[in-house]
Amino acid sequence: MFELFLMFSMASRLFFGFFVALVMMSGHAEAQLPDISSVPIDLVVPDVVDAIPSAGKRVRYSTGSWKTTQVHHTIWLPTEWTPPQQTQTRMPIIVEWGGNGGFRNDFGDTCTGLVDDCKLGWGMTGGQRVIWICLPYLDETGSNNQVHWWGNSPDFDPNPTLEYARATIDDTCLRFGGDPARVVLAGFSRGALACNRLGLADDTISPLWRGFVCYSHYDGVVESWPYSSADRVHAHARLEKLAGRPQFICGEGNDADRTRDYLAHTGIRGDFTITGTGFRNHSDAWILRPSPARSLLRQWLSKVLSLEIDP
Repeated sequence: MFELFLMFSMASRLFFGFFVALVMMSGHAEAQLPDISSVPIDLVVPDVVDAIPSAGKRVRYSTGSWKTTQVHHTIWLPTEWTPPQQTQTRMPIIVEWGGNGGFRNDFGDTCTGLVDDCKLGWGMTGGQRVIWICLPYLDETGSNNQVHWWGNSPDFDPNPTLEYARATIDDTCLRFGGDPARVVLAGFSRGALACNRLGLADDTISPLWRGFVCYSHYDGVVESWPYSSADRVHAHARLEKLAGRPQFICGEGNDADRTRDYLAHTGIRGDFTITGTGFRNHSDAWILRPSPARSLLRQWLSKVLSLEIDP
């Protein structure tokens, strides 16, 4: 009997040791992914200037009645842009929401939460042939840009943010010749969560998007985020509003794998392209460097927008 117990005990210890080794190997493999600093950048995001929007400039701009407040977004009009009064051609739009401000990790990754510091849209196109606007999140008064979440704690009211987003997209189409049928929503971290939580919040904003790019985090995977309706029941209801529209989902480390597993359990069949960035960093600066993930994203975007973008 003692010999049987000893054999079982040894087998248990061996199994446990093997399990721990697997976990450690998995974490070790993730830690061994390259840092973005190991790959030279081939893109530099233009500085934001205070000027009238024009071709080849990235400027701060406020929409309509918000001009009397501190609320503003940034807009890039590519060098190929022509005022809508002079052409019948409309340009597609990338709308971007950024990450939370105040972020810093052990790899030296940081995020300010400012619209000026967004990078995804630039890396997705290299500034070619697409209007790029970086939208703010608004505080509960609708008078200031919010660098951390949206609205104010504890309610995190999204409505001022949504109101500004809808008005700004309408204004971009009317004033700058954006194509309302070819608008892609992109976001990093807080912005990736916002793609579904805000972009699919209701039937007034959900129809605006032709596709979505969610980089690092995904609405519904984690239910403990502080914003309202972060639970999977509400996230599932938002997913149903996708109605087959494509999403490109990526993340550092194994973040994309967690999203893939979550989506597989939702029972929702969608047009999902899911991949890792190939880097360890929680930073949208990965997009400023050549990588297989960036090439795949540009191929996806070319297809979604019916527009040729250099890989």
